[in-house]
Amino acid sequence: MSPANTRLSANDAALLLVDHQSGLMSLVQDYGPDEFKNSVLALADTAKLFKLPTVLTTSFENGPNGPLWPELRAMFPDAPFIPRPGQINAWDNEDFVKAVKATGRRQLLIAGIVTDVCVAFPALSAIDEGFEVFVVTDASGTFNRSVRDAALMRMAQAGAIMTSWFAVACELQRDWRTDAEGLASLLANHLPAYRNLITSHTAAAKG
Repeated sequence: MSPANTRLSANDAALLLVDHQSGLMSLVQDYGPDEFKNSVLALADTAKLFKLPTVLTTSFENGPNGPLWPELRAMFPDAPFIPRPGQINAWDNEDFVKAVKATGRRQLLIAGIVTDVCVAFPALSAIDEGFEVFVVTDASGTFNRSVRDAALMRMAQAGAIMTSWFAVACELQRDWRTDAEGLASLLANHLPAYRNLITSHTAAAKG
């Protein structure tokens, strides 16, 4: 099976949130700030819905990069949190790699700031160690679209699979009959258009 045909499994996937820090947020210019933050939190909610092991990490947070978003710390109070003292590539930090391997999962969903460094570097390193890497593109941000496109191309050529938080949620769900209410709530909370759909459906059902 080629990497592009690999299917995500809730039993074999883990989420890595890399450097979603307050200072770095200002570097994200390929998405609007509200759209980007919604995508990151939607991905985090997806991980919680499907009970995916999650690893959080920051880079040089005592400097200008700033702390991890408080929303993420609050959502994953018991998840491993690795504040890297200086390593730019998270995979160069032994504690981070240990935390990832301790999940026992071989499929890694990776998102972060910035796409071309904080996402690309550990993604490429993980691929080298035999992990299946899924890059969640809309929960990763960088300086502009051309920088983003170059980074995504580099990772794709190395074998990473490009995806979105919505696709991740649907691929993990696989069947509406598994937990329709859970998935519908996730989508309604993060997609206004989907909330409109649910509202109109509910109204029609009552009518």
